Amino acid sequence: MADPIRSEVAPWLAPVAMWATQDLALRCYFKSTKVLGIEHLPRRGPVLLAPTHRSRWDALMLPMAAGRRIHGRDCRFMVTTTEMVGLQGWFLERLGCFAIDQSKPGTSSLRFALDLLAQGEQVVVFPEGTIRRDQRELNLEPGLPRLASLAQLKGLRVPVVPVGLAYSHPIPRWWDRAALCFGAPLLLNGTGKTAAAELEERLAKEMRSAEEAARAWVGNS
Repeated sequence: MADPIRSEVAPWLAPVAMWATQDLALRCYFKSTKVLGIEHLPRRGPVLLAPTHRSRWDALMLPMAAGRRIHGRDCRFMVTTTEMVGLQGWFLERLGCFAIDQSKPGTSSLRFALDLLAQGEQVVVFPEGTIRRDQRELNLEPGLPRLASLAQLKGLRVPVVPVGLAYSHPIPRWWDRAALCFGAPLLLNGTGKTAAAELEERLAKEMRSAEEAARAWVGNS
């Protein structure tokens, strides 16, 4: 039997992390950061954030754009098991992150994500599964549509918000510009594999559009 997932936002650590990442790291590294489409971000209720994944900076940009300082709640990241090891894993666990094994996704991770959604939390899932520098095509994993389908079976109609991130260079450099764009929320239409596949197709399209808007702002063609 898999070990139960332990993940919660430590009250003492969250303010320190916000200061270190949002007030210090982002402001000192980037010339400017921009959030577009903030009107599309639900202020309450369960939500799945589906961002493109271009850099490790993405994990700092998302809480800056959608975290506690914006509407009083945290981003609960679903991350790979390789991220949740050592001292880094200790910190991530106490910042509300939880792991999933991409090679053999377990039911415990999905149940934990569903429990978070049932509590009205916002869960961040990178549909591409890993950082991809090549921006020409989006190849999404089936995990997020599956999670939305499972939530709907439990009576939760969870909006999926496409998110695009962009930087002045494929590998962000010091004093680059960085931007994040929220797209309009998507809903799962129907049940079963056909509905999940249709959501995945729409999501890829809208993630691409959101990323193009972010890229236009940073001036990266």
